[in-house]
Amino acid sequence: MSIAENRRARFEYHIEEQYEAGIVLEGWEVKAIRAGQVQLPDGYVLIRDGELFLIGCRINPLRTASTHVSPQADRTKKLLMGRAEIRRLIGKVEQRGFTLIPLDLHYKGGRVKAQIALAKGKAQHDKRETEKKRDWEREKGRLMRHKVSGPSASKD
Repeated sequence: MSIAENRRARFEYHIEEQYEAGIVLEGWEVKAIRAGQVQLPDGYVLIRDGELFLIGCRINPLRTASTHVSPQADRTKKLLMGRAEIRRLIGKVEQRGFTLIPLDLHYKGGRVKAQIALAKGKAQHDKRETEKKRDWEREKGRLMRHKVSGPSASKD
């Protein structure tokens, strides 16, 4: 079940590979995520000292949060992956010019997981091509819907 999705990521980047990672969260963050108070569009993944960190994922605190906790909405969150996978990602990001971006947050086995992707930025002409394809699919759907629901010509 998806919690939050970064729709802009598929428009801005060519997605090469996808990975799933756990997230280190505080209690108030889990409650806020369950309430749907999460935004992911500006997020990216940073590699620091052989560890992955999710930056730019905004979790808005609930008003009913405990008084002894001082919530930070833009806190950097650590991602949990296997050491071998992290090493492989480091090699690809440093050598080939890839970047790591979050695609979505979802539940798996009662835990919050992040779907991250190894991606390359699209050029402006690629973005225009994506827009043209999307517009054509939308127009094609309208035409087909009109054709199906329109008056049918029957011969007697």
